[in-house]
Amino acid sequence: MLMRTDPFRELDRLTREIATGTWSRPSAMPMDAYREGDEYVVAFDLPGVSPDSIDIDVERNMLTVKAERRPTAKGDDVQMELSERPLGVFSRQIVLADTLDTERIQAAYDTGVLTLRIPIAERAKPRKIEIRSAGSDKRIAA
Repeated sequence: MLMRTDPFRELDRLTREIATGTWSRPSAMPMDAYREGDEYVVAFDLPGVSPDSIDIDVERNMLTVKAERRPTAKGDDVQMELSERPLGVFSRQIVLADTLDTERIQAAYDTGVLTLRIPIAERAKPRKIEIRSAGSDKRIAA
């Protein structure tokens, strides 16, 4: 059995949830975003989430990641002593720039971290413009 040192901790948590309404809306998941070479990398922390319960959608430039964490304790004979890990649906939306190639997004899930790699579109990459002199456009008459 687990012993809690603060008997009012659970009551405080429940009061806070009721006052703010956080029990019914999706919770945000922590993330990191950075550029690595010619792609952007976005990593989401999703510990304890099954890869089957992760849903990734892109509509226009809106990237939506949804995940659901279900309870691990099952059965009628289970008596929960302490429950601090959030359960339910977690969601995060990110507006992607027009310079990213949303058709080639790659996703990987490893050790509780969902990593998305979003390539930079070819049209957005820097390129050299050739300069021609006015005298090089000679036409040959036939």
